[in-house]
Amino acid sequence: MSDYRLDPKSLTKEGFHTVIVASPDLQGRLIGRRVPAESFDRVIDDGVEVCTCVYAWDVTQSLTLIEANAFAFCGMHNGLPDMTLRPDLATLRPAAWLDGIAICLADPHDSLRGEPVGLSPRVLLKNQIAALAKDGLHAKTGTELEFYLFDNDPRELRDNAFRTLRPTTTVPADFMIHEGNVYEPFFHQLRRDLKASGVDVEAAQSEWGTGQWEMTFRYDDPLEMADRHVLYKLAVRDTAAKHAMSATFMAKPLDGQPGSSCHVHVSMVDDDGRPVFPETDSNQMSDLMSQAVAGVLAHSAEFMAWYAPTVNSYRRANTADVAGWGSTWGMDNRTTSARIVGRQPKDLRFEFRLPGADTNPYLTLSALLASARNGIAERLALHPATSGNAYDTPPSHDFPRHLGDAARVFGASPFTRDALGSDVVDHFVTLLDHEWTTFLSAVSGWDLDRYFDRI
Repeated sequence: MSDYRLDPKSLTKEGFHTVIVASPDLQGRLIGRRVPAESFDRVIDDGVEVCTCVYAWDVTQSLTLIEANAFAFCGMHNGLPDMTLRPDLATLRPAAWLDGIAICLADPHDSLRGEPVGLSPRVLLKNQIAALAKDGLHAKTGTELEFYLFDNDPRELRDNAFRTLRPTTTVPADFMIHEGNVYEPFFHQLRRDLKASGVDVEAAQSEWGTGQWEMTFRYDDPLEMADRHVLYKLAVRDTAAKHAMSATFMAKPLDGQPGSSCHVHVSMVDDDGRPVFPETDSNQMSDLMSQAVAGVLAHSAEFMAWYAPTVNSYRRANTADVAGWGSTWGMDNRTTSARIVGRQPKDLRFEFRLPGADTNPYLTLSALLASARNGIAERLALHPATSGNAYDTPPSHDFPRHLGDAARVFGASPFTRDALGSDVVDHFVTLLDHEWTTFLSAVSGWDLDRYFDRI
């Protein structure tokens, strides 16, 4: 048993009074319930019930789509039934940033039939991992996640409509040590709590944006990586709030500042644990790696709805902020979408740079695995690498430039429907279309400033 993993029979003896049983929603946020530690043995057998509405409302928990019966899965027509969260005991660990609380990730099951709920991001990722394993391949993944940190109390920020943001750094400070020293007490506590919770931080740094920071994590299998990712986001928000600060994982929260990314590193091994991306005894790409990258790029437009899942995502994706660009790749080239890195054969991997910090890691990893597997199965050829600035070449005309485009391309793709199932695709398209039309119908400060006394 890993150092951080807990024995469910010893929770109260080890000082835990509460267990959070949680699962990611479609936006990648953790939903679930709290149970007394002494009752957790019952939860192991029976699970906990949560309403299926957590997969049917939008990011604001609006009931519009539920009341309109937009989904077969959940609506007024079927009485908003429950589903059962069944804990994955391999994930039971301390939530070390919270006093006396443990957390256990769970998978939702249909409460009547007992089957896993296919819409679950965690279940979707498990399915893609299993499909890859049937081909004798196993992915190793790592995420690099950026965020903005502000010296503002979270409740006060919302009360004043997010005006008067005070970034924690005031000038560009990418890789600069002195800026990080000011907030070292905060980050030291965060790193310590994350380690105790089984989330190993490889490195942390201040970033170029004012108030922007980054942490990278030790690579692992995709499910463990996604679990760590969502726990990390929860810990960052909770720890920031304790210090009267606010963190955001928006893709681009500030005008004139760079966006926040979620770069994803991917490599693969065979059933014997041998790396399959390098050619034998070299750091040159194998045919299998070339095919995997080709698959990821071939389907990148179709999965932009998951890589860039909000209206705000495209404030970042449409800039030259080294945020990836269309279906491009290159050797150690940060202007491309797939950057090939690794100085030694065992380290050879691709870094996928399109996703923003607002992505749901389970969905992004599902998309990458499905796309790479398809590239390998179809032996797709990789087009020539970009050796210069990828932004000098316009992306394909069919590459989504906003969320409405992304929803359309995602829904129209035979590949996404084959890989995920039409019921899953249709459900997401409904949510994405709702988000886009809600945005288009809203009058913003930008509208007033630009048109009020000029038209």
